Amino acid sequence: MILAYIAMRSAHAHQEEATTSRATPAAAFEPDLAQVVAGNSGRLSNCTASLDDVDGKRAVRLDGAPGVGIAWLDGSPFRNGVLELELRGRNVPQKSFVGVAFHGLDDETYDAVYFRPFNFRSDDPVRRSHMVQYVSGPTYVWQKLRDEHPGEYENDVRPVPDPDSWFHARIVVDSPTVSVFVNDAVEPSLVVQQLSDRETGRVGLWVGPESEAEFAGLRITPSG
Repeated sequence: MILAYIAMRSAHAHQEEATTSRATPAAAFEPDLAQVVAGNSGRLSNCTASLDDVDGKRAVRLDGAPGVGIAWLDGSPFRNGVLELELRGRNVPQKSFVGVAFHGLDDETYDAVYFRPFNFRSDDPVRRSHMVQYVSGPTYVWQKLRDEHPGEYENDVRPVPDPDSWFHARIVVDSPTVSVFVNDAVEPSLVVQQLSDRETGRVGLWVGPESEAEFAGLRITPSG
C-alpha cells in the first residue's frame, strides 16, 4: 500500500510539472545586436553591418548592396511568438526595403515581413497599398504574390509612419497566421496565412536590394 501511495504521488507530481511547463511561456529576450555586428553571434548574408548611435538609439545599420541582405541571429529556432523592433528606412523610391525574416532555413528559404517607407506618404493610392509586404522564399516572392493574389499579401500601414523616421513594428507569428502591427495600432495593418509549411527556423534582420536601413531594440517573445 505504501508503494502504491508513493507511485500515485509521483505520478501526480509529474502531471503537475507537465501542466506547469505547458502553461509557462518562454521568457522574452533581446539579442545583443552588437555581437551580431562583431560576428560573434550570427552571420551576415550579402550585407555588411555597423553599429552606431542614431537619434539616441544603439542601432545596427545594414548596407545597400545589390540583392537581399540578411543578418541572421544565433540562438534557439523561433517557432511562434512576437518579434518587436524599431526600424528606420529611407524615403528613396525603390531603395528602401526593411524588415525581419523568420522561420529561416538558409539564405533563400525563409518567411519575411518588410516595409517600403518610400510609399508611406505617397500621393499614389496604389503605392500606398504597397507599404507592408509578406513573402515566403524562394517561391513566393513579391511579384508573384502581387500578380496572382493582388492585395492579399501587402497592404497600407495604419497609422502611417514618417518615411524618414524610426517606427515600431510588432509581428505576431501564430502559425499559420502572421499579423503585423505598426507603432501603437490596436488593429493589424496586415494579416496573412503563411505560404510555407515551415513551423520553425532562424530570425534575421532583412533589407532589400540597394537598401540601407537601421534596426534597434529587437525583442523576441516565444510562445511555443
